[in-house]
Amino acid sequence: MDGTGAPEAALDRMLPERLQRLRRVTGLPIAFGGVTRAAAAGRPLVLTRLAGTAGTGLRGLSVLPGLGLGGRVLASAAAQRVQHYASTTRITHDFDDVVVGEERLTSVAAVPVVVRGRVLGVLYGAVRGEQELGDRAVRLAGIVADQLAQDVEDSLSPAPPAPLDRAPAALEDLARLVAETSDPALRERLAGIHRALAPASPAPDVALAPREVDVLVLVAGGATNAEVAARLGLGEETVKAYLRSAMRKLGVRNRTAAADAARRAGVLRGPA
Repeated sequence: MDGTGAPEAALDRMLPERLQRLRRVTGLPIAFGGVTRAAAAGRPLVLTRLAGTAGTGLRGLSVLPGLGLGGRVLASAAAQRVQHYASTTRITHDFDDVVVGEERLTSVAAVPVVVRGRVLGVLYGAVRGEQELGDRAVRLAGIVADQLAQDVEDSLSPAPPAPLDRAPAALEDLARLVAETSDPALRERLAGIHRALAPASPAPDVALAPREVDVLVLVAGGATNAEVAARLGLGEETVKAYLRSAMRKLGVRNRTAAADAARRAGVLRGPA
């Protein structure tokens, strides 16, 4: 692809797998993305990869800063979202022929992939019909984009950073999403994603109290604090106290990381 350098080429190679990951993580049926490249008219975004689209009209589309949803992302370097794409006044409608006419997209979110302070690409997630995009989908798409940016950065570095330096803020955000999610199936799905993305670290040598272990077993299974309290016959504040104690002993800062660390230490067992 003309006008691309090593970072853009690396991002473009990674895009197909990351678009599939975005669909799995967010549950959005349609994802697409592209990379920016040098051109006479600044650095347009060129869409190169599609997943779940009805046709191929989006491929090769060139998006200038300020135009359409992707153009807003290029200009702001921040995630953007529109509901009711065809009628919104928040964006220009330069691309309606393909976005609305061919693909019939109704709600679309776009997140930037920022590498070394520059928007290197944009990931999109979209739906058709009456469904609207919630905050959770946008936040999860941002996590995928942050991980992608880190992987591109790593591919350009002579020596990759230590695992514990890989997107810790994104992993903490994902851990918070796990804790906030009320749907048990979705919570377990997000917890599994967190376990897959979390960097490996040596198992800590700690001695957890039996009730701390009981609480962490249920947290590892995706239970909320209220569900843990109900299962164990404890007050919710008592559950929080056990979690705080376990996190302190394990040297972590959130409940999901505590469950992961306890699992690695081999101290998790069935609840009482």
